[in-house]
Amino acid sequence: MSKVRSTHRRKSSPSRIAFVVFNTVVMIAFSAVCLAPFINLLAISLSDSLPAVSGQVGFFPLNSEGKLGINLDAYKYLVQKSDFFKAFGISVARVVLGVLISVTVQMLAAYPMARGDQFKGRKFFVVFYTVTMFFSGGLIPTYLVITGLGLYDNILALILPTAANAWNMVLFINFFKQIPKDLEEYAYLEGMNPFATLIKIVLPLSLPVIATVVLFTAVAHWNSWFDGFIYMEKEHYPLQTYIYNMIDEFTTLSKSDDPAMQELVKNLPGKTLRSAQIFVAMLPIMCVYPFVQKFFIKGLTLGAVKE
Repeated sequence: MSKVRSTHRRKSSPSRIAFVVFNTVVMIAFSAVCLAPFINLLAISLSDSLPAVSGQVGFFPLNSEGKLGINLDAYKYLVQKSDFFKAFGISVARVVLGVLISVTVQMLAAYPMARGDQFKGRKFFVVFYTVTMFFSGGLIPTYLVITGLGLYDNILALILPTAANAWNMVLFINFFKQIPKDLEEYAYLEGMNPFATLIKIVLPLSLPVIATVVLFTAVAHWNSWFDGFIYMEKEHYPLQTYIYNMIDEFTTLSKSDDPAMQELVKNLPGKTLRSAQIFVAMLPIMCVYPFVQKFFIKGLTLGAVKE
């Protein structure tokens, strides 16, 4: 009992308190440094044209007189058309389908390669997938394949070309190798086939790597815009492609002779609009990430093998 009390006293000693305070201050400062660019971006998107262009905006939005004030013209310009919400829905559907298809394909490809003693063709497929990390077929051959399969202007054209990501497969393979083979051998003795073993034994222990791959895949699909230009018609653009196209249209409007358009452009410079579209584009990922982080921690606890 005395040893337990002495342990508690050491934990609350002055050196321990100083250590905790120092770590807390450092982490708060580090978090503030990371958040500063996003706060500045939001402030610029909510400011008037003059302070935004002249670089006067810091962490608070300013009006044309240099005082605190909020201007929502940039966001009104972004959402004034129903196409914005349609593009948002297409991006959400792309992320959901892309994550489901990509994680399934990568997991099914990585599991047999992680068991080299049971898969005779492992070396060939490892080399085959590794080559794709450094060399690709190129833009034109990929476009010809997509159109040849009849996937042009189909959401699958945005998902299938990147479904078998070699780097994510490497993550899966390395994690699967760390799972004790005794668990799988026990499953085989219980009459489970390899597929059932993967679903019931391996996957519950692989939540950390699954959460990591889900995060990587979701961010990649959400931020991708170039493939939308190539494979989709304008009315089916995903959000990033739609916003990029709006920026290009804004540049065209700035050269218009229409007085109404000139007035709009005068009050809504490109810098403010660009800040608004960047903030809108990254907001969903920022909202989803804390939930994914919870799965990281949960996966670590569920994935612990206790002997």
